[in-house]
Amino acid sequence: MKQAPGSREKERRPGKSQKWEFRLYVTDQTPKSRLAIANLKRICEEHVPANYRIKVIDLLEKPHLAKRDHILVVPTLIRIMPEPVRTLIGDLSNIERALTGLDLRLRVPREAM
Repeated sequence: MKQAPGSREKERRPGKSQKWEFRLYVTDQTPKSRLAIANLKRICEEHVPANYRIKVIDLLEKPHLAKRDHILVVPTLIRIMPEPVRTLIGDLSNIERALTGLDLRLRVPREAM
């Protein structure tokens, strides 16, 4: 079935009723781990509706969880919901790249419209 022009575009934008769920794998309170946590919170506050959940998993405390999501490097972010699952590696400092990897759109400032 062929989609109407622009229909895919609408599906990819965060919706108010859409649930967003993230798992962020880190190790202890290293600088990269703290930066990844702060960057993810900022991304969610600025680009995802209020309906999101972040679960931070410290692999020093729960190393067995790394196997479940095939974690080899930290920090690693997994977007569980909405599907499809997306995985990003790193501290999310490159916001534009993180938004692309999470399949989010950059917000255009109102004054630019």
